[in-house]
Amino acid sequence: MDDRQALSSFAALSQETRLSIVRTLVIAGPVGLAAGAIAERMGVSPSNVSFHLKELERSGLISQRRESRSIVYNASYDTLADLVTFLMEDCCAGHPGIRGSVERSASCCSSEV
Repeated sequence: MDDRQALSSFAALSQETRLSIVRTLVIAGPVGLAAGAIAERMGVSPSNVSFHLKELERSGLISQRRESRSIVYNASYDTLADLVTFLMEDCCAGHPGIRGSVERSASCCSSEV
């Protein structure tokens, strides 16, 4: 991930509803959630959630697919992992304890998610 991509991701995540949407989609896993279900969980109107979903998709943090009459959204785990790696690359230089801490906490995640 380059600086431009990271800035786009951080800009998308810097809004409370969008951050909540990403966290909700991460928890939902590969099944994802329909836009209507996301709006309901966030407590916002469908048009409001649509605006936020568009911004998150533009940044590459989520993706969508059509299922029948619904559009289902998923977290883009590879992009999220790249963002975390981007953050950790420089801060861990010379601090193996920090890197080790992050690697230990990575056991909560699996590449199969």
